[in-house]
Amino acid sequence: MGITGLARWTNAPAHGLKLIDENIRQNHNGQLRSKWQLSARSYRSTLAAVSDTGSILERSMYLLTMNDNVFVLLEDPNEPTRADLAYHASQSGTAVIEPTHYRNTFLTLSPPGALEQLLSLLRAPWIPTRQSTGSATQHKQTAAQLTVEGNVYAIGTDWIVRAGNVISAGGSLKGILLEAEYLPVPTMSSSGSSELLSSLLLSVLPNVPGAKTEAVTISDDQWDDVLWDRDADERKKAVQESVGNSQEQDDLFVSPEDDVPSNSKGDWVGVDRDRRSAFLIIGALKLDSVI
Repeated sequence: MGITGLARWTNAPAHGLKLIDENIRQNHNGQLRSKWQLSARSYRSTLAAVSDTGSILERSMYLLTMNDNVFVLLEDPNEPTRADLAYHASQSGTAVIEPTHYRNTFLTLSPPGALEQLLSLLRAPWIPTRQSTGSATQHKQTAAQLTVEGNVYAIGTDWIVRAGNVISAGGSLKGILLEAEYLPVPTMSSSGSSELLSSLLLSVLPNVPGAKTEAVTISDDQWDDVLWDRDADERKKAVQESVGNSQEQDDLFVSPEDDVPSNSKGDWVGVDRDRRSAFLIIGALKLDSVI
């Protein structure tokens, strides 16, 4: 698995997927490999809060099912991001108390459907996004499912391209989702990968007058914020402090801190690649208000 990039053709016609298929096969010598299928749902919390300005702040939860995993993005507008907290600390010059959680929490669950069953059993205060809070059956209803249905293509030995129609619960077309994956490179910073992936995605899109397309990107800082793990962070700090204390005692059997191997999350390998892909897809669907 390699680095991935995402794009949306927001005003694609009904035959848009066929145009992409023809372009990949004829102009890129691409080969059809398999079908591409995703599903997405969204929920909101019935325990809303009121901001200082009087606006209602609702927690949101987005679920994307990909293969055998469900990727869950929890958003709490009442809480800061890690970047917000760091900036506040730098401006105030004093230590700030870390919240119990940050604005975004990103989880990976398995098997599909387990979370919704749990919410129903616990009568958790989450309801489908477009459902009225006063509904008497709010704990028995499942959020309407949005689907992505399309194909996976191989272009040579270096590229995998996924293209699919975004279909609402009512069956209407909500544009096309495109994902390009560059296999030779397992990891790369977002600044280095953007141009490479954008070039391929643009060449895959057919030349249709008036086509509205948009690239979906995430900075390395944003991704670090999403991946943040409190337990892992505390373990890392504990190891660093332990190494520091050992060095002060001049222990000949303790290696310098730089020599201590650290386990870091791989952005583009295995389920981590799917996590990053899922986060981008959720972001794209949110941006267009289709989820």
